[in-house]
Amino acid sequence: MKFITGKDRYQVEFYTHCLDESISQDNEVRLIDLFVDSLQLSDYGFEMDFIENLPRRQAGGRPAYHPADLLKLYI
Repeated sequence: MKFITGKDRYQVEFYTHCLDESISQDNEVRLIDLFVDSLQLSDYGFEMDFIENLPRRQAGGRPAYHPADLLKLYI
């Protein structure tokens, strides 16, 4: 499930442009990205140890999405 891990926005792909170039410099998405990246999400109750949570991963299922990515989508 490679699509779940996300993409590097600066990676040049077959289409000869990177994902970052598809979004204009004055788009509000960039502001949301900077805002969420500036937050200490653990101060707001987000669990940041989801990757090391071995018992859940050993029980099966896919790894969790990063809380910052989910917050960016919510905003």
